[in-house]
Amino acid sequence: MTDERLGLTVTHRRYVPYSHAHYAGNLVDGAYALGLFGDVATEVCIRTDGDEGLFAGYSDVRFSAPVHAGDVVEVTARVSRVGSRSRTLELACVVVCRGRPDRSGSAAEVLDPPIVAVTATGTVVVPAASEDL
Repeated sequence: MTDERLGLTVTHRRYVPYSHAHYAGNLVDGAYALGLFGDVATEVCIRTDGDEGLFAGYSDVRFSAPVHAGDVVEVTARVSRVGSRSRTLELACVVVCRGRPDRSGSAAEVLDPPIVAVTATGTVVVPAASEDL
């Protein structure tokens, strides 16, 4: 018996505003991606269980490329395991567009291929099926 929730994928795209730049070169801190993972995980929980759920923890978080203000990122969560109350999610934050201030103040480009900036495995928990939602 397969669980229809397995493989469910939710994707959000977000422009990274310059107000989120935290370091020189308009670099955004890694916590920005983790916050976006929380947003996409919330939608997964709503779709799978009709509840916002709670993030229980992360494992194997990898910061492999920088995220800059002016980027457009795509954040994806895919359900890889379904427990009685927990869901394991494979998470990715990918830069799909990047600002090009070296060209002009408003220049930007679509990245082909996109750049994988952050990956992680996350665990969310939802109320037991017998609990009132």
